[in-house]
Amino acid sequence: MAQNIQSPEALLEKPEEPKLIKQMRAIKNKIMVMSGKGGVGKSTVAANLAARLADRGYKVGLLDADIHGPSIPKMFGIEDEKPNVGEEGIIPIPVTENLTVMSIALLIEDKDSPVIWRGPAKMAAIKQFLEEVAWGKLDYLFIDLPPGTGDEPLSIAQLIEKLDGAVVVTTPQDVALLSVRKSLTFASMLNVPVIGIVENMGAMKCPHCDEKIDIYGMGGVEKAAADFNVDVIGELPIDPAVAEIEDHGRVHLEGNNDLEWFKEFNKIVDSVENFKK
Repeated sequence: MAQNIQSPEALLEKPEEPKLIKQMRAIKNKIMVMSGKGGVGKSTVAANLAARLADRGYKVGLLDADIHGPSIPKMFGIEDEKPNVGEEGIIPIPVTENLTVMSIALLIEDKDSPVIWRGPAKMAAIKQFLEEVAWGKLDYLFIDLPPGTGDEPLSIAQLIEKLDGAVVVTTPQDVALLSVRKSLTFASMLNVPVIGIVENMGAMKCPHCDEKIDIYGMGGVEKAAADFNVDVIGELPIDPAVAEIEDHGRVHLEGNNDLEWFKEFNKIVDSVENFKK
């Protein structure tokens, strides 16, 4: 029985802090990038937010939390890289001096193999990405979520005690706007402040006459923003050059900034950088 009695020194010791809490405390800003439906350019926005803030000198991590359709490694040209394991945990792949990335795509041997997991397995993987990856001290951790309000967004919100913000991406298409309202409601229910809405694929410029063409219509994003009292922080045009940059894994290269698309995108970066300052 005496063996079960703790010493006075042991009673005074503070309980060890959970690793997940310790990891997240070292990150100043934890921001979700989400959308109500797929195909609206959410990963494009997440990748470019991470790359552009890294360009500005911030230490940035980017977690690709889309378990079934990860695309972030392709955008940065690191899809063939494999993370190592160090004393602090899994080492995320460095893209630049200030930017590191982690994705399930970096752990799968066969790129054509689907990830066929149910909710509990996905939640366990996301917890491991947050807890076991050696993110270190970061100014920003961007979390690229799959579309919708299912397992992955809910897991992130439950695992991270305090999310600092969310960027919601949509197109002006009515179908997308129906879903983005659900994303805004989801963020409100979980007390996650919405930094703003990004309207992607808002228009394109005719290559022959330079006239602006609103392919998906206009006006719906502003109405959704007004209804939920959030800002539209950027209106991105359709530019085939952006898709080409992503396909060739060159999102992180600063020379991309010469495009008109990136000049507009810098307004979004400014909004995120100045949020809560």
